[in-house]
Amino acid sequence: MAMKYSVAVIGGGPSGACAAEILAKEKNIDSYMIERKLDNCKPCGGAIPLCMIDEFDLPLEIIDRKVRKMKMISPSNKEVDIGQTLKPNEYIGMCRREVMDKFLRDRAEKLGCNVINGLVTSIDVPETADGKYKIHFANFATDKRMGVAETLEVDVVIGADGANSRVAKAIDAGEYNFAIAFQERIKISDDKMKFYEELAEMYVGDDVSPDFYGWVFPKYDHVGVGTGTVINRPAIKQYQEAMRVRAADKISGGKIIKVEAHPIPEHMRPRRVVGRAALVGDAAGYVTKCAGEGIYFAAKSGRMAAEAVVKLMEKGTRLPTETELKQTYIRDYDRAYGPTYTVLDIIQRVFFYNNGAREAFVEMCESDYVQQVTFDSYLYKKVQGNSPIKDIKLLIDTVGSLIRGSINAKPDAIVDNPVESLKRI
Repeated sequence: MAMKYSVAVIGGGPSGACAAEILAKEKNIDSYMIERKLDNCKPCGGAIPLCMIDEFDLPLEIIDRKVRKMKMISPSNKEVDIGQTLKPNEYIGMCRREVMDKFLRDRAEKLGCNVINGLVTSIDVPETADGKYKIHFANFATDKRMGVAETLEVDVVIGADGANSRVAKAIDAGEYNFAIAFQERIKISDDKMKFYEELAEMYVGDDVSPDFYGWVFPKYDHVGVGTGTVINRPAIKQYQEAMRVRAADKISGGKIIKVEAHPIPEHMRPRRVVGRAALVGDAAGYVTKCAGEGIYFAAKSGRMAAEAVVKLMEKGTRLPTETELKQTYIRDYDRAYGPTYTVLDIIQRVFFYNNGAREAFVEMCESDYVQQVTFDSYLYKKVQGNSPIKDIKLLIDTVGSLIRGSINAKPDAIVDNPVESLKRI
């Protein structure tokens, strides 16, 4: 009788839940998912692209709001409305992570995944080619407060346990720099909520973040107001206070109902597969520059890693190797999404380094072509742009915008010649 192999997914966010779902469908593999906080409310903008709803078969009930308009607000409070290029059926979905994550976990469990309410404390890596991974964790199923120490032995591990990944530490995946995201959920009046019915806001300026942006995103019955930074994490509360000031008229009288903070990766881990352990989602570093988006890439990477594991295990009859996982999961993910990460990295380096460049960025957003390319790229997760003439004109306009932004910016905000920023590409 053939031996039945096992796979453990550490972490139950979108990456872990989507990996667990794929594994649960393969009846020749025993699958486990270990998650400490089954009611987790990650501090996250909660925006998901349109393609994710169909691709991951998400019910519309988990979508709090359909955002069809975005307001970009510059350091000088110049407002640019974007979204005019959206078709009637196109929108950005706004969700609460606790709602979406629970749906994905429950679906995996219904398909047969063994869900464990536990906290992984350490992982012993096998010393032989076919050895077992020993996962040490506290099981909170019977002791909700302290947990009961247990050990689970498995053949393959998928690390979906976020920025502070225990799996990454166990396999020596290397470190990465990280940002701090800080968000307050604010309950505002019904009249003020009407303003945000189909609208989200993004604020840029060195007051709200030296290298990122601030946001006001509508939820079911409140708004999420937040910001993030990599280069000055100790000042995150100062930037959040600035966000409340910038949005003061629109959120006045509101009540803070929840405060959240969380690290998010700034770039990929040096190693995402070691042995028979693969990292996905935040644990792998799959968050884009400039946009700070990670939900879709988390879900997609979890699914792709699990699909590679299932295919390589050939109905549970063999174990995948490190080389095979790199040649399938890592290769396919990088081919599909590498260009997106590169483009957004360039945008951040060019437009997010001082207030003059940020003014230029907001000015460029007035272009219908820029809006079309931006929304198509976000909604459908492909690097868009198929008009060479318009692309050349856009480059010329970019230089002009940077120069105007430099001239109009406050003197102390200009730290470099903005035209030189194009050379950073």
